[in-house]
Amino acid sequence: MRAAIAHIVDDDAAIRDSLEWLLKSRGVAVRSWESGEAFLGALSAAPRGCVILDVRMEGMSGIEVFDQLLARGFRLPVIFLTGHGEVQMAVAALKRGAFDFVEKPFNDNQLVDRVIEALRRDEVVQHELEAEASVAARLARLSPREREVMDRILAGEANKAIADALDIAVRTVEAHRAHVFEKMEVHSAVELARLVGRRH
Repeated sequence: MRAAIAHIVDDDAAIRDSLEWLLKSRGVAVRSWESGEAFLGALSAAPRGCVILDVRMEGMSGIEVFDQLLARGFRLPVIFLTGHGEVQMAVAALKRGAFDFVEKPFNDNQLVDRVIEALRRDEVVQHELEAEASVAARLARLSPREREVMDRILAGEANKAIADALDIAVRTVEAHRAHVFEKMEVHSAVELARLVGRRH
């Protein structure tokens, strides 16, 4: 898994330097960017961490950078740094999924605390994405018939009922059930239901 990084995107060098020092002093890995364009241009396919994003910058604004992140499907937590009169914009961004906004001048320790919380949020999201991908990969191993049997297992049907419904022998249903459990890496129908997110 890639290391989580706090990305500082601000066209003010003094703010970038002070934030970088502040975050590093609390053990947070940091990268600084002087513009939204530079940050977006260097972003990897699967970025980790969070973004500290100034609302008002030369070139692309922080809101425009945020729009680009959303358009590309990135789920990085974003903390906006806002000046006077920009709070309404930041609140609108919160409604669209931004993590938080912090007004300037900000309290150093409070900002770092929020960054650490944003990094924790990213870690949770990454684990969820990995779990989803793992389940999808296991489901892809099932044959169409095994998918049918699995759906009926999840609906709570007994082997005999499944055999009657699919017009196959009970022994065949038992074999399919065993294959489903093996490929989905579970030991029971309850585990299977929990894994695929449906009620047994």
